[in-house]
Amino acid sequence: MNALETQLIARINSEGPISLADYMAECLLHPEHGYYTTRAPFGAAGDFITAPEISQMFGELIGLSLAQCWLDQGAPTPFTLAELGPGRGTLMADLLRATRSVPGFHAALQLHLVEASPSLRQVQQDSLKGFKVAWCESIDALPEQPLFLIANEFFDALPIRQFVRDGEAWREKRIGLADGKLSFGLGPEAPQPALEHRLLDTKDDDLVEVNVATAPIMATLAQRIAQHGGAALIIDYGDWRSLGDTLQALKSHAAVDPLTAPGTADLTAHVDFEVLCTVAAGAGCNHSKVTPQGVFLERLGITDRARALAASLEGAALESLIAAHRRLTHPEEMGNLFKVLGITPAKTPPPPGLLS
Repeated sequence: MNALETQLIARINSEGPISLADYMAECLLHPEHGYYTTRAPFGAAGDFITAPEISQMFGELIGLSLAQCWLDQGAPTPFTLAELGPGRGTLMADLLRATRSVPGFHAALQLHLVEASPSLRQVQQDSLKGFKVAWCESIDALPEQPLFLIANEFFDALPIRQFVRDGEAWREKRIGLADGKLSFGLGPEAPQPALEHRLLDTKDDDLVEVNVATAPIMATLAQRIAQHGGAALIIDYGDWRSLGDTLQALKSHAAVDPLTAPGTADLTAHVDFEVLCTVAAGAGCNHSKVTPQGVFLERLGITDRARALAASLEGAALESLIAAHRRLTHPEEMGNLFKVLGITPAKTPPPPGLLS
């Protein structure tokens, strides 16, 4: 039993069962024992690998898409270039390299990274040597000016609550104790006004997930873009509407029990893109169609870029490039599982690679 598990058990003994959202927040962000505050989880040596770590092509194409948006909106100066949850800084480094030739882009940008982890901030600083970087704790701290933003695998790590339908009411899935160990259980029946619309497309025992932080963050982001201009590219795994248990824990690139050794595995859940679109529209923004990642990257020319890179490669390096292209775009890999959403001001077209 590790230190965080001991603390959680003591809390449950004192206060009673806790929500899954509370559990995820403790596991991921506890100041001493949280997953993101105690380790660098990315890459082959970590617990999972993200698209920017698979190939430079991912960050390059995203950078060019955002840069074209900036040009299409009149090249505002200055503007904020931001990333939510930037990992090791790999995506941003590739983006900045790819946009060096865009006239005026680098001179106008002010680089901000929204990152809570001190250890990851240091890694990001090393990845972005030569660039002036400002870090902030939340999106609220970003400057009041045009905002061009990337969120790749950010929303999937925000804490969720889970509810199981019981007649016309819902029972929340909570974490309590069984034989002294952390265990899932269900709370009492209770109405959930926020889930009233889900009574139309669910039946008894269906489980739906609610990401408690998604709407406020998306509202702030969309309000900034609606007021000042800019664009956001959101890339994550999920679909239009939540249905079913998608909570997963990853450690050393393998699935593990989410209640075992809390704080030592990454906890994520699928993103409900319907919520993102609804909030963005309510703030006065346009949103693109939710688009599979493979389709988005192909529209941006990833195959042509791969061919250009392949011209100077052979052997293992060439095989690695081919495998990376497949992993990012193929429907049976990340191509369909991951979706892309673009947010722009009203009456403004979506970023290249996406359709209205």
